[in-house]
Amino acid sequence: MTYSYKTRGTCSRQINFEIADDGETIQSVEFIGGCNGNLKGISALVKGKKIDEVIDTLSGIDCNFRGTSCPDQLARALREYKQSF
Repeated sequence: MTYSYKTRGTCSRQINFEIADDGETIQSVEFIGGCNGNLKGISALVKGKKIDEVIDTLSGIDCNFRGTSCPDQLARALREYKQSF
């Protein structure tokens, strides 16, 4: 199942992601908008990783003093997903 998260404060507008049946492993991530190459790189790096590991690694990353970034927004999306289950 694909989950969607509307980003705030970043160039990307939305993050779509899939979680494996175990409920803990990221199967895929797609950013809508933003820096295409960099976001494809982030998506490739988090594929197959555990949700908690990605949250711990990406939380708090800032882009140009915005208080957030695309990686931070992914961490927030994953945290929101976890809280809903």
